[in-house]
Amino acid sequence: MAKLYFRYGAMNSGKSTALLQAAFNYEERGQRVLLAKPVIDTKGASEIVSRLGVTREVDFLIPESGDVETIYAEHADYVDHDALLESIDAPKTPVACLLIDEAQFLTPAQVDSLMRIATYASVPVMCYGIRTDFQTRAFPGSARLLEIAHTLEELKTICRCGRKAMFNGRLVDGAFIFDGDQVAIDGNAVTYESLCPRCYLDFSGGRLITEDS
Repeated sequence: MAKLYFRYGAMNSGKSTALLQAAFNYEERGQRVLLAKPVIDTKGASEIVSRLGVTREVDFLIPESGDVETIYAEHADYVDHDALLESIDAPKTPVACLLIDEAQFLTPAQVDSLMRIATYASVPVMCYGIRTDFQTRAFPGSARLLEIAHTLEELKTICRCGRKAMFNGRLVDGAFIFDGDQVAIDGNAVTYESLCPRCYLDFSGGRLITEDS
């Protein structure tokens, strides 16, 4: 049975690089993959961008409230095998894997759709993203993936101090901030740094931001 995977890690843990490597591995063996990401991730426009400098165009962008199953079906282009008997058109190679970058920006309903794709279409769905925002709160898409994904895998990276990084610090003009909207795309003004718990607490004045704060 195909599975829904969630491969997560702090910023700079190589998530996009791992996704592109997985796509390469499938295609090297002659198998077809589809790549997608939420449209809200404007970094790289319609490309998946690795911090190593590798980029690749996605096959489709996922609208903020889009029906993932319908969009996937249109791009997968599954063929009715009974109809094939009356057609001279060769079918497309079936999809071997669906890979999703920046999965934290999905809605819970969209994550549920990915579970249905894995289950009913028998296509593995590999999602890559971060668990929590710069205030240590779970993104809705990540929370749902943690709840229902068949397989969870942490991609590890290190803090500036050398310890394992777990959290994501947001910097504006080079200074850490701990208030603001949950989503601010990495760019010229806003950047992010992966931090261990100790460094996060040091920079935040000892606060772990929660829903009650």
